[in-house]
Amino acid sequence: MNRVTTSHEPEKIPVTVLTGYLGAGKTTLLNRILSEPHGKRYAVVVNEFGEIGIDNELIVGADEEVFEMNNGCICCTVRGDLIRIIEGLMKRKGRFDAIIVETTGLADPAPVAQTFFVDEDVREAARLDAVVTVADAKWLAQRLRDAPEAKNQIAFADVIIINKTDLVSAAELREVEARIRAINPYAALHRAKKCDVPIADVLERRAFDLDRILDIEPDFLVAEDHDHDHDHDHEHDDGHHHHGLKHYHDEDMQSVAIRLEGDVDPAKFMPWINRVTQEQGLNILRCKGIVAMKGDPKRFVFQGVHMMLDGDSQREWKPDEKRESKVVFIGRDLAEEDIRSGFLACGA
Repeated sequence: MNRVTTSHEPEKIPVTVLTGYLGAGKTTLLNRILSEPHGKRYAVVVNEFGEIGIDNELIVGADEEVFEMNNGCICCTVRGDLIRIIEGLMKRKGRFDAIIVETTGLADPAPVAQTFFVDEDVREAARLDAVVTVADAKWLAQRLRDAPEAKNQIAFADVIIINKTDLVSAAELREVEARIRAINPYAALHRAKKCDVPIADVLERRAFDLDRILDIEPDFLVAEDHDHDHDHDHEHDDGHHHHGLKHYHDEDMQSVAIRLEGDVDPAKFMPWINRVTQEQGLNILRCKGIVAMKGDPKRFVFQGVHMMLDGDSQREWKPDEKRESKVVFIGRDLAEEDIRSGFLACGA
């Protein structure tokens, strides 16, 4: 492959995995991406093209699996192998600003997310940007009781859109948020009516640039019972307003967040993270972190889905930034003390 090499790798295409229970509103969001004049080129991969019900007037050209929209986006259906589709998209003329992959409502998002770790060609060209889950404000609590997939989708997410908030009371909405936070304290939450969230809040999040999310300490849900209804007229929650939430603890889902000041010794950290993900991978839904490696001016950023890991050096630490390392694991029955002591032992 004789491409001209520059001093840096070509920018990988960000991939958003979009999940959510049937009827939660994913289709509304996809329709907006495919029809709004946002000036970006998005490729949307869906399970059933028919389900989206796109207005034919928006379609300019179609070949067997791919429909081009008049706002520059394209839509294609997964028939068979996702990797084959992604590779096909990479070969199409003109690059995309982002790729959005929709999973079926009943599905566990893990296998779809794993696609972006498995295949060498896909890994070189694309990176998992964020998992976005659309949740129905009215029915989520019920789904969490009767559908284990719904819980996985919440635990797995980097961004959660709580949709149809106009159908519930302020108290019910707080209850739903508390349930979500018990399962996943780190996702960015957005409240929406008809998935009316700015597209930029959903796509190209670099959700693994964990700075903001990890500043929330895991114990921030400690019950603060001044139930003042503040900021409930404001649609989009940036993850910082959590007053008046009841403290829930989700029995079978947990998260472990650890912070280590100063540098990490790569000779200790690399074997440790590989061992933890191999030994506990079945129980780890997601892991991610930003690590200060001794002797490296750049921040090492990693993420994992079950046993699969991916990581690389990203931007340099800024002069005013404190060099520290932060890691998060979300999963079931995690050996929390082992993870904690193991990571802290990696200090340089």
